[in-house]
Amino acid sequence: MLMRVKVIACFSVLVLSSTLIPTAAQMSAKGSTSGKDFDDAAAEQAERYLEEGRETFRFDTFGSEDFWGGKLKLHDAIAGDKLGGAGPGLSPQKALELGLKVDVNAIPKDVAEALNKGEVDLADPASTLLLLKANAVVGVTGFFGEDGKTLTSVGIQCAVCHSTVDDSYAPGIGHRLDGWPNRDLNIGAIVALAPDLTAFVEMLQIPEAEVKKAVEAWGPGKFDAELNLDGKAFRPDGKTAATLNPPAFGLAGVNNHTWTGSWGTVSYWNAYVGNLEMHGKGVFYDPRLDDAEKYPVAARTKQGHKQDSEDRITAKLPALHFYQLSLPTPKPPEGSFDSAAAENGMALFNEKARCATCHVPPIFTEPGWNLHTAEEIGIDDFQAMRSPDERYRTAPLRALWDVEKIHKGGFYHDGRFATLGDVLEHYNSHLGLNLTDREKSDLIEYLKSI
Repeated sequence: MLMRVKVIACFSVLVLSSTLIPTAAQMSAKGSTSGKDFDDAAAEQAERYLEEGRETFRFDTFGSEDFWGGKLKLHDAIAGDKLGGAGPGLSPQKALELGLKVDVNAIPKDVAEALNKGEVDLADPASTLLLLKANAVVGVTGFFGEDGKTLTSVGIQCAVCHSTVDDSYAPGIGHRLDGWPNRDLNIGAIVALAPDLTAFVEMLQIPEAEVKKAVEAWGPGKFDAELNLDGKAFRPDGKTAATLNPPAFGLAGVNNHTWTGSWGTVSYWNAYVGNLEMHGKGVFYDPRLDDAEKYPVAARTKQGHKQDSEDRITAKLPALHFYQLSLPTPKPPEGSFDSAAAENGMALFNEKARCATCHVPPIFTEPGWNLHTAEEIGIDDFQAMRSPDERYRTAPLRALWDVEKIHKGGFYHDGRFATLGDVLEHYNSHLGLNLTDREKSDLIEYLKSI
């Protein structure tokens, strides 16, 4: 009888514990699911991650409204004094001039009809608030008071920098193109609109006028993702230290996802940007930022050890990563390159021009450790020295046919080469390739085809 009681007790404990342990943890060494079940679970997760990741990429502010609205009061500058804010306000016309984009699919039907009739005043900040309330401004979310009219804060999403639109309705208004860099977006000018820049003044320990000078120097399509780490706003030659907003598509299989040094993969950069650039609420760890000599601002402000009481970022990283890696490289449109010349150019790419030594097809960067010194590629080392490994990444060659959107502003991290021809001239000289004018032309046609 006693033995039976013990057996029943042990069985009861086992049943109780199994209800408290997650299903995955209950799997035995042999596995409690079939191969088909696991395949189905993988497919289900892929579909879920795609949907959740897209939603996060397009619409999640990560709580950044507490910074952009709560601290910088950017919403007041958008609304203007006539609508309870400060200053002249931000009209749709001015917003488009600053490079902000409008998702035509999100515009309410009645507003779209009014737009078609020319009945919407694009010079009135009230029209901007109307678009924000409809969640139609790509990458920006407006928060409104109980009256539904007063703008109380604004937050930003990944899409503000890494999406644009196809201009199908009008310039700056169209269907979303996720992963395409917004090379029109003047981030610095938008930051400078904020009525209160105290957060940046305290972080960088420079006067407000110097903060504005730094961010306004960025210009369209550029952003300085290391200013908050090292405080270096300008290069030795006096030009801005900002770099071009890179594409976020075609990155599957690519190691190191930033212009320089081994910062990390997409997951690292999502965590970094979500926490330290978007100023969302979350957790971020990188002890490399404790280096007070290299990263004086980050070390002083302990940015490598961020531990917010509320974490609205970490749980979103897996699906966000998955969605970004799903974004394909846009295919070149018909007629965008000379096919015969491109075929000749492919042979040059793989042989005489030696491009494929680093830009290995089909990922067009090195499979492995894709970093090089400034000396190897024949340029200055300023931007490389701001990174952990003090190297430049072999940028994957993506959609080089498009210089109107994707590569607007030039090539390389800072746009120093205006055209593909300029890039080829650089390497022709640096590597002593002795390419003829015809070979350069053929090579350009091949680059436009990939």
